[in-house]
Amino acid sequence: MAAWLAACAQNPPAPVHDLSHVVGTRAAVSSPAATPATPPDAYVVKAGDSLYAIAFRNQLDWRELAAWNGIKPPYTIYPGVTLQLRQPSGYRAPATVAAAPVFEAVESPATAPLAPHPAPATTPAPVVAASNGQATAKTPTEHPVASPPAAVEPPATATASPVTTVSGPTRLVDGIRWQWPADGRVLQGYVAADPTRQGIDIGGRAGAPVRAAADGVVVYSGNGLVGYGELVIIKHSDIYLSAYGHNRKRFVNEGARVKAGQSIAEMGSTGAPRTELHFEIRKQGKPIDPLGFLPTR
Repeated sequence: MAAWLAACAQNPPAPVHDLSHVVGTRAAVSSPAATPATPPDAYVVKAGDSLYAIAFRNQLDWRELAAWNGIKPPYTIYPGVTLQLRQPSGYRAPATVAAAPVFEAVESPATAPLAPHPAPATTPAPVVAASNGQATAKTPTEHPVASPPAAVEPPATATASPVTTVSGPTRLVDGIRWQWPADGRVLQGYVAADPTRQGIDIGGRAGAPVRAAADGVVVYSGNGLVGYGELVIIKHSDIYLSAYGHNRKRFVNEGARVKAGQSIAEMGSTGAPRTELHFEIRKQGKPIDPLGFLPTR
């Protein structure tokens, strides 16, 4: 017994520390759901999906996703169609990839349109797509057409808001002039090796304005990506996208052109335990550190 007590005295129990007060160590609390390091081989298109949303969810370049699956402008996809998420064996990349039209995020037949554009037909009839301001007819022959699913709840539409812009410090990177998307301090930064920290979290009050970080076109506006809440994605070029998550309200629809500093949403806490803006910049589908693009404060 004496020997046992002596051994215990030499190996006291590990101390217990209360870390509940530490801010910024919440990897799995309010950050978007981790994206698998390796995406699945294929994905079946669901109502409300768009090519951009599928590519964003799987950290793929939307142009490559379209090329792998033989999808051509206006990049029409239909529920029930299976998309390959990996480069096919023997695939040879084209010399150039055609730039996408102004609006190519496609609504499924069962969802209410977020922007004034015709929804794809459910039969192989001509599809009217807005491209370069002119209506053109195109028959989608690349994929079979699936019957629309029954009783699909349409996503919430954006709330109209007056178009106002706020100018501020900017930083020119790769021909794009970037500015901060919201006021407030950075609560959590980007970590390349951490799939739950693919962007930065900016704190603020509920209802505070969320602004476009640069000129571009809205290619996603909805709440269909798990972990992001009410989300807006803007395309700034064929290479760069930016994403704005956890909003309380969205003010822009898919296909809308926005200017840097334009209010696109209200800060909120959808999909998060606290009020914040989760902001990402993607280059060719891959997350990169937004602080390398935003001006110094």
